[in-house]
Amino acid sequence: MGLILLEALGAGLVFILIVWWTMFSGRKKGELHDDDETADGSEADEKKNPPPEA
Repeated sequence: MGLILLEALGAGLVFILIVWWTMFSGRKKGELHDDDETADGSEADEKKNPPPEA
């Protein structure tokens, strides 16, 4: 019984370590963004997907 509890504790610690690692191992200043992108992203979307011409 004690061995099962010890194994469960070890698995929980490994799970917490993996979650911690993935949360805080990213870029130091966050994601990189385009300079010409607006706050809502509308300008960048228009450049990537222009409206169809008639």
